Amino acid sequence: MPAPEMTEAEVAALLARVPLLRAEIGKAVVGQQAVVEELLAAFVAGGHCLLEGLPGLGKTLLIRTLAQAVSLTFHRIQFTPDLMPSDIVGTEVLEEDHATGRRFFQFNRGPIFGQLILADEINRTPPKTQAALLEAMQESAVTYGGKTYPLERPFFVLATQNPIEQAGTYPLPEAQLDRFLLYLTIDYPAETEELAMLERTTGAPPARIEPVMSAAEILQLQALARQVAVSPELLSYINRLVRATRDRSHPVIGRWLRWGAGPRAGQALVLAAKARALLAGRFAATLADVHALAAPVLRHRLLPTFEAEAENMTRDRIVRDLIAALPPPASPLRG
Repeated sequence: MPAPEMTEAEVAALLARVPLLRAEIGKAVVGQQAVVEELLAAFVAGGHCLLEGLPGLGKTLLIRTLAQAVSLTFHRIQFTPDLMPSDIVGTEVLEEDHATGRRFFQFNRGPIFGQLILADEINRTPPKTQAALLEAMQESAVTYGGKTYPLERPFFVLATQNPIEQAGTYPLPEAQLDRFLLYLTIDYPAETEELAMLERTTGAPPARIEPVMSAAEILQLQALARQVAVSPELLSYINRLVRATRDRSHPVIGRWLRWGAGPRAGQALVLAAKARALLAGRFAATLADVHALAAPVLRHRLLPTFEAEAENMTRDRIVRDLIAALPPPASPLRG
């Protein structure tokens, strides 16, 4: 089901770029296939990602490799406690026209004016600075001095944070977290993957990452993802799943959650499921797509109870229990 402005041949050629993108990422990133697929789903869905993992697991490497594999303007912002909003957005400086002697303020754009932004260790900067990303992430624009500056599309914010060493960090507020389409967690690699990583990183120089997808192709891929079909039954299931996180009478929710997910979670789950289906070469989302992305979509939009935290009941387990207790669609596409 190609987009109206694309022929079937053009769609096939565009989808043929996806395996090339995976292959380029695989040159530098060993294993972590689930995280790579989730990241690509957010990329194709046009959403932002928050990656959490222990030091040394390749969060920054993964994002930098993606940036090298696509022809987008890449800027890295290292978040620190003394970072100011103007260090992200930009600031006005007083300039002088040497021909006329007239002085005027010139807006110097900050690193947010890129297409792929790495917000490294985003939880190490105060909330005031974190909030500088809010408008950019939601509106793809920046307002300074009463003037709005649009950001070049496609525009992605890929942020990282460290789950340990919490001294001197500032947890992201719910309003900021909700701007991220997916919240990805990176775990330790398997033994064989770690061995391959040792061999690859301590021998010959790393392979050169070549750009295999342009900005125009990414925008086409995003438009194509919007055309992926979602059956009414599956759409209703997604709606029931998100609404169930707010149902205090539900045996899972009533005990484990203080706050559930809002409507934006449903939108995120639909878009992410469509993107995952397209990355697999399908033009219809399935129940498997929804289940695969339910945790990355919901884990940062749920607020556990104190009892859940005391009993180490994770958000991912709550999502799994909720899915197990929720009746599936009447006629699901299982894919």
